[in-house]
Amino acid sequence: MVEDEPLLAFDTEHFLSGEGFAVAATVDTVAEALRVLAADKDLDLVLADVRLADGSGIEVARAAQGRGLPVLFVTGSFPEEAKVLAAGCLAKPYPQRDLLAAIDAIEAVLEGAKAPRRLPGSFSLFLSPA
Repeated sequence: MVEDEPLLAFDTEHFLSGEGFAVAATVDTVAEALRVLAADKDLDLVLADVRLADGSGIEVARAAQGRGLPVLFVTGSFPEEAKVLAAGCLAKPYPQRDLLAAIDAIEAVLEGAKAPRRLPGSFSLFLSPA
């Protein structure tokens, strides 16, 4: 997870861990995210904000895409040109159930299933079933 708002990062990590997800790392800069992407071989999904203190989450998404990792942007401002780099985008602020629904939808599509019919209004899914 790449998030530079400490309270949001803590809350999200705590919530996802409580839901059974293993959070490999929570970092707040592009540089740290790129180090984690280069070092950790067991990643399944990258959650990334777009606006970060030292750059853009788009750079993180490009690196993740290079490794074949899906990216869920979790951001207040999503640039349209980033659609080609992301599996989806969840607009801030959002309820935690919407984060789970977004992750579930991405997982379903990556596994070849159709996305659920009902997606949160704050979520845009960019993937389509293979």
